[in-house]
Amino acid sequence: MGAVPEPHTGWTFLTNHARVLATIADDPSARIRDIAAHCRLTERAVQRIIADLEESGYLSHTRQGRTNTYRIEPGASLRHPAEAGVTVATLLAILARHEAAGAEL
Repeated sequence: MGAVPEPHTGWTFLTNHARVLATIADDPSARIRDIAAHCRLTERAVQRIIADLEESGYLSHTRQGRTNTYRIEPGASLRHPAEAGVTVATLLAILARHEAAGAEL
């Protein structure tokens, strides 16, 4: 995982669910503690978000010893009617392109 971003106040474009999903996409074996620190959330909030994502079919996990390895379901469609037909893979690709473009600036 890269550097932890500075805290931010006010509204943002991405939901906490999208942030957690993108963080897991970067490191499928990330610990909840690390995801929470990266997303500036509590560990409990990350646990709830992961449970939401698993319950909705966007994410699953396997336990390997004391470590969870997450698997994102790339073909799952986003929930909001305005994004009908847009998949998780598309969202993550957009975020990855943005991150790569930001590194070039």
